[in-house]
Amino acid sequence: MADRPASFKRDLSEWRIMLVAWRLLILQAADPMVSAGMVEHSTYRAHPWRRVEHTLGSGRRLFYQDAETLRREIARLERAHKRIRGTGPDGEPYDAADAATRAWVLLTLFECVAAMRRLGGDGYGAGESASAYAEFREAVAAFGLPEGEIPATVGELPAYFARYARERLEFTEAARYLLDDLLREAPRPRRLGFLGDTGWRLLRLVVARAVRELTVADLPPVVLERFGLVRTRRGALLSAVLHRGAGAVVPRLPDRLRYRSPEPSGPERRGPERRGPERDGRAPRLDRFFREVLDQTGDGFVTVHDLRAMAHNVCWRLELDEAGEARVYEAFDSWWEQLRTVMDADGDGRVGQEEFVAATLAGCDRDEAYLERGLLPALRAVFAAADSDGSGFLEFDEYRAVFGGPRTHPADLSHGFRRLDADGDGRITREEFLAGFTGFFTARAGSAPGTELLGRA
Repeated sequence: MADRPASFKRDLSEWRIMLVAWRLLILQAADPMVSAGMVEHSTYRAHPWRRVEHTLGSGRRLFYQDAETLRREIARLERAHKRIRGTGPDGEPYDAADAATRAWVLLTLFECVAAMRRLGGDGYGAGESASAYAEFREAVAAFGLPEGEIPATVGELPAYFARYARERLEFTEAARYLLDDLLREAPRPRRLGFLGDTGWRLLRLVVARAVRELTVADLPPVVLERFGLVRTRRGALLSAVLHRGAGAVVPRLPDRLRYRSPEPSGPERRGPERRGPERDGRAPRLDRFFREVLDQTGDGFVTVHDLRAMAHNVCWRLELDEAGEARVYEAFDSWWEQLRTVMDADGDGRVGQEEFVAATLAGCDRDEAYLERGLLPALRAVFAAADSDGSGFLEFDEYRAVFGGPRTHPADLSHGFRRLDADGDGRITREEFLAGFTGFFTARAGSAPGTELLGRA
């Protein structure tokens, strides 16, 4: 395969970027402003794979797509960041709109791509580095950051990183958790369901240890010094083997294997299913719904921040405009008000798992209109947002845009689509959509449409 000129935009979409993905998250989370926002607003504890997907996906939209995609992504980030502000555990205010923090987060993307190339043995030459940084600056100029926040030349980056690390970075709660604990507790991706719980617990311990060793080995020396971490020989060897191996192999692959490719465009088909005796499966489904859907922050409770994180995820996937985002957030805020009013008995602003399950079962048994006061309006907003062409139906691509993700196996996604498509015509009406989710919450029998929207139990 003929060599092509280096391109920062292409490099960001290479599969080997995953080798520095955790390094990227650590560098971003080490900024106290970012850490404070993550602790209260992010889903990184309960949905670590989504956090990686969003960070890298946003980077590709910013740097690898056309001007219109860039404009939409910047507008989306601006709206999202307006909602991330408050007071951290240390009593200090934080605001995701802080210019210095935003510049740092953007520059870590460039720094990690450059590090990926350098560690892989095919680092940017002087001319390539300048060209790649020019690509980067061209995109981030659209953010309108104050003059001087983004270094003017690539030659200024080493001094910028050293200064920022010494003056701003800390081994924050979020950075420490990402490095030491998150992967040891991470939920199993559905694609690895064949491992079972025991197999996944063993694998994630091995992966967590390897990722920690690799990340520490790859972090810049000034950051290691700031954090009080030591690069081990084992980590250095692991880094050399993985990066050099990937650097030797990946650039020689054809583009369809070298770069991330889109998912299949249609629902996967399976043969007939066998079912055992039916039983009341509502409580286990609601338990799972609480853990996998509602508790976005992974702290064992649902608060307004969890519902807003759900709204954010819907808006992020669908690239909605400001008016569309406002409708989704309004509907999810209304859903939270219903949950708070019905379930938050002690008024502490949060709902526990047992409270949620008991109150939902009681509400559905007592009142046919119970779901209409919270969940169903939110689902109508999601359906309207996902129905991008205004046809009144969800095609599979539209359905996947909302419900697909790194923890969703394609077979489960296809299965959920077919379960909602009651008449089998290859598209979902709003009535089928709402009926499926109503069935998830109310149907005692597991064979009812919608009861397997989260995949097979």
